Amino acid sequence: MATARSSTRILHRGQDGSIVKRTVLPNGLRIVTEEVPSVRSVAFGLWVGVGSRDESTRQAGATHYLEHLLFKGTGRRSALDISSAIDRRGGEINAFTAKEFTCYYARVLDADLPVAVDVVVDMVTSSTITRPDFEAERGVILEEIAMHDDDPGDVVHDEFAQTVFGRSPLARPILGSVESIDLLSRDTVRRYYRRWYRPEHIVVSAAGNLKHAAVVKLVKKAFADAGVDDEAGSVPAPVRSETSRNSFTGGVTVIPRTTEQVNLVLGVPGLRRTDGRRFALSVLNSALGGGMSSRLFQEIREKRGLAYSVYSYNSQYSDAGLLGVYAGCLPKKVDDVLELCRIELQRVCERGITTDELMRGKGQLRGSLVLGMEDTGSRMTRIGKSELVYGEMMQIDDILSRIDAVALDDVSEVASELLGVAPALAVIGPFDGTRDFSAAVA
Repeated sequence: MATARSSTRILHRGQDGSIVKRTVLPNGLRIVTEEVPSVRSVAFGLWVGVGSRDESTRQAGATHYLEHLLFKGTGRRSALDISSAIDRRGGEINAFTAKEFTCYYARVLDADLPVAVDVVVDMVTSSTITRPDFEAERGVILEEIAMHDDDPGDVVHDEFAQTVFGRSPLARPILGSVESIDLLSRDTVRRYYRRWYRPEHIVVSAAGNLKHAAVVKLVKKAFADAGVDDEAGSVPAPVRSETSRNSFTGGVTVIPRTTEQVNLVLGVPGLRRTDGRRFALSVLNSALGGGMSSRLFQEIREKRGLAYSVYSYNSQYSDAGLLGVYAGCLPKKVDDVLELCRIELQRVCERGITTDELMRGKGQLRGSLVLGMEDTGSRMTRIGKSELVYGEMMQIDDILSRIDAVALDDVSEVASELLGVAPALAVIGPFDGTRDFSAAVA
């Protein structure tokens, strides 16, 4: 039988001398790099295609728990060895868990890339997950949940997602709950680790002053040193149940809490990340609450001084999305803030946005995209996430063209569809059980 070979191709050549290349190894591991010869650093990341939405009910919080545990030590390195290997070179190492993926990354000087590759691959593939480490980290995660719960500005977003998504796994908080973490066992997390942390579910991305062939060689050696074989993977990707917009029923969630401010999120289901209208939605979001010149900021903060913080946001997943408006205000101002939010949402739904707002929105998107190219970490994130969740690499010029092509009618159509339903509302503040916010979502 013929031995499977790696395949490599060039995805893009930039005018700045950058080159994006992609290699797929026989075991399914994908390696994408962007060579940026004008810098002296490299950002290196491992993206695992599993997140909090892929957990069963009894596994709730396991993805984030595992993120913590992989820093605790391997057969070759202690927790101190992992951190000091990067610290002594002036670099940084960290990780984050999302609803549909987990990322472990390091940013170092270009000369220290071999160390970063070896350390990150070692910790991601070869964690020992000892019982003492597992129990010690349980306490750390419970402290993190407590810290999160102490910030109503964070909690209200979780409550809003639960109000919108209902029983979908997307509704669950990434951290899990106190109850789920208390019940989580070491064996459950280890099985979860061994099932999903396999080459066929991993994308390696690196950006900076590097050579693609050298990165591939370093990654292959690191995986071989970890004992990961070079055979094709056999475990399919997580099966995700469809989260339908048709299941959205709106509603209000009120969390009584003795706070000086009211924190609220008002919004509706959005678009999935592969929807072609996502560029129009991004322009809409910018015009609605994406900056200091946006409608919400001008009407609520600048003209009336009703809130210090007010903005809109757009979150997208493989099968669903969120479009939300956040505000933090004094309790006596909450009715006025909610009324203005509803008025602006209704106006955009019925009339769309102005030509000036269209141009400002496009400018915001273009600027944030291009300015992000100045940072190797942003480049690494862009190519890694593109490969993992899109399966393709849209070039910057293509994205800019899609943004430029957005017309007023495109924004109006998206606004009419998404905002033409009664919204959901989550509120945290000093209210008793008799406070009625139903008029805000009628």
